[in-house]
Amino acid sequence: MVTTPAPRLIRSVRLLALLLAALLMLAPQAAQAQSRIKDIADVEGVRDNMLIGYGLVVGLNGTGDTINNSPFTEQSLIGMLERLGVNIRGQTLRTKNVAAVMVTATLPPFSAQGTRIDVSVAAMADAKNLLGGTLLVTPLLGADGEVYAVAQGAVAVGGFSAQGAAASVTRGVPTNGRIAGGAIVEREIDFRLADMPYLRLALRNPDFTTAMRMAEAINKQFGARAARAIDPAAVMIDVPAARKADLVSFIRDVEQLPVVPDQPARVVIDEASGVIVMGENVRISTVAIAQGNLTIRITETPQVSQPGPLSQGGQTAVVPRTDIQVDEGADRKLAVMPSGVSLQELVHNLNALGIGPRDMISILQSIKAAGALQAEIEVM
Repeated sequence: MVTTPAPRLIRSVRLLALLLAALLMLAPQAAQAQSRIKDIADVEGVRDNMLIGYGLVVGLNGTGDTINNSPFTEQSLIGMLERLGVNIRGQTLRTKNVAAVMVTATLPPFSAQGTRIDVSVAAMADAKNLLGGTLLVTPLLGADGEVYAVAQGAVAVGGFSAQGAAASVTRGVPTNGRIAGGAIVEREIDFRLADMPYLRLALRNPDFTTAMRMAEAINKQFGARAARAIDPAAVMIDVPAARKADLVSFIRDVEQLPVVPDQPARVVIDEASGVIVMGENVRISTVAIAQGNLTIRITETPQVSQPGPLSQGGQTAVVPRTDIQVDEGADRKLAVMPSGVSLQELVHNLNALGIGPRDMISILQSIKAAGALQAEIEVM
């Protein structure tokens, strides 16, 4: 007698087959993470502009500049009062409620006249705290010397400082503050996106492979000759004639295209903090690694020797006690790493040897000196 599978079993097998097929389709995508062009490149011409200005913060509770030690603060205060009709030249100023500050801001692209931007305020002289201060009208200049914004407002300080006769406490940086929306844009940057004959994408991390992949992704979406990589840091796009009337939507579509960015094999080392960052493509050839340090620890524990009760002529004396321990690192093993070891295997094997970040820096530099590390080492 021939039996047929149960309908429920057949549905389960079909469902399992569909799940396996879906996992196989997703496996290549998981192996290589994709990023949007928006996250790895910038449109040339669409950029921020740095602004800077010099001003005065008033209203401080005795924590401002010492006028006698800050001649520029005194001159700025006298000049400001003269513009307001107050003449104090030849007078001795003793106020401690005024501080000279540098004001900085970032002007976003396409900022319209009348919009507000945030500004940062930092003390220049010996002011102790900007808490409670108010920034007076301060013109903010661009690199060309033109005024693009004017700042004014109450300074918000994240840190604080307090002191007494014998102690003081400081949290954060009280001589640095911020004014949210503290500047008004007075001049617009003369830049028209619609007048650009072509678009140029500037890669944040220049790379030949990434630039070619970006051009291929754009050509696949908009046409075979729409984009070309002119160097590892730039991709030029000829805007299709049908999209020139709506350039903003065209840039939006380009920015959303997925690309797998490539990166060189590189090891970045910060010796000051002991931080090590290794890229995904770091590989090493066959090499043997052993690490061990000679450590000598000397501990002094002096003891006090006293004479017994009712003893005659006894004296109290301090008897030295010294304990010396020598660690030759005998428990450290010699590890052999075969050719083509990946980043994960390299870190795992180095951690298995009980190696800390400081010693790992020396080991990586030694592997590079031996010619076994197939990566670039960058020491910060």
